[in-house]
Amino acid sequence: MSHSGPIVIGFDGSEAAEHAVRAAGELLRGRPALVVSVYKAGIGFELVELPTASIGLPPAPIDVRTAVEVEQELAERAQRLAGHGAELARKAGFEAEGMAVADEVDVPVAETLVNVARERDAAAMVVGAHGHGRLSETLLGSTWRDVIRRAPCPVVVSRVADSD
Repeated sequence: MSHSGPIVIGFDGSEAAEHAVRAAGELLRGRPALVVSVYKAGIGFELVELPTASIGLPPAPIDVRTAVEVEQELAERAQRLAGHGAELARKAGFEAEGMAVADEVDVPVAETLVNVARERDAAAMVVGAHGHGRLSETLLGSTWRDVIRRAPCPVVVSRVADSD
């Protein structure tokens, strides 16, 4: 199956993500790229409902206006991050644009990235591998592994070399 869309690059601003953009540029430069930063919609409103008394903390009321401000800040931060990633991608040789994507809190980032790749008929996906240990990957999951398992197209995984 031939995919005619852009290279979808997952970008969270980490060292691994920046390394992935540069490494992918060496392989795929000149191609259109969509640099995607995912943020979780609804976190501000979950804070409004957080039952702090049940965990032994005094009530910390957050009004709806504050929740909306939190949501706006998350969206703006994700857009700035996507813009920064797109700028790095252009320097690496891509024809890049940035895109912030909101998804539900309980939807894994990998699933969101794969959905964007499907919707855009991505030619390939690029993700960075963080240097987490085996235990933290077991507890927290691994976005790049989940992307590989679900991707509708080839995936380039770039790993930052260990410093030791």
